Amino acid sequence: MLTITETAAQAINSLVTANEMPEGAGLRIAGQQEDQPEALELSVAATPSEQDSVLEGGGAKVFLEPVAAQVLDDKVLDVQRVTEEGEEQLRFAIAPQS
Repeated sequence: MLTITETAAQAINSLVTANEMPEGAGLRIAGQQEDQPEALELSVAATPSEQDSVLEGGGAKVFLEPVAAQVLDDKVLDVQRVTEEGEEQLRFAIAPQS
């Protein structure tokens, strides 16, 4: 099952708050195309879709669409700090569980 790092949980909670989402909102991860299951789309969602799996970690919720849940079963969701044009940004990253 996907593991959520503390840093990723903090980033998710910040996104939910910044988007003024209701209590129980979270990050939704879905496959973009059936022929490319590893291509994933992330979005902030007020509630999970009917078939989504719901994970919680560090006070953050992640909603996994069934294909995404299968692809991410043995992975870790983390955040990387990246500097672009002199500005620090946070990006979600997927890594294998150790």
